[in-house]
Amino acid sequence: MTTSRVARRPIEVPKGVAIDLEADQVNVKGQKGSLSHKVPRGILLALEEGLAHVSTQGNDPKLKVLAGTTRAIINNLVLGVSQGYEKKLLLVGVGYRAVLQGRDLNLSLGFSHPVSYAAPEGITFEVPSQTEILIKGIDKQLVGQVAANIRAFRPPEPYKGKGVRYSTEVIVLKETKKK
Repeated sequence: MTTSRVARRPIEVPKGVAIDLEADQVNVKGQKGSLSHKVPRGILLALEEGLAHVSTQGNDPKLKVLAGTTRAIINNLVLGVSQGYEKKLLLVGVGYRAVLQGRDLNLSLGFSHPVSYAAPEGITFEVPSQTEILIKGIDKQLVGQVAANIRAFRPPEPYKGKGVRYSTEVIVLKETKKK
């Protein structure tokens, strides 16, 4: 049974997190919620005291790749139900601001109309200031996708840096044209 380097590392299961194995699905439950993932055919998951191991049934190179991917996804599920995920967006520009109305996020991004974004199930928004947005949830993929969708309304432009950006994003500004 060969596996990738990523799949060889065991998944540490913290206290308060339960992993249930079904025929082709893994269910992970924790204090923040529960998530599930379909396991591809040929991938084996073994549970020991506080550790989960991912391996393959054969020597197929495709299974080796899938084992590493499956291990990373299950690890993200475990971290999500125990700690949760968070992305921070910054609004840079004169008059750019965010306001929370119920579960919806209303954005003023320099358009002639305000942009409204409804929070999907499992996502919560926080607005600590008018130019900061915190996106929180237990599903890493969903948190990242919501952040990308909001950023897509007005991505940072390269001359002044105005727009919606991630807090860790570095924008390299271009020099303006000279006469």
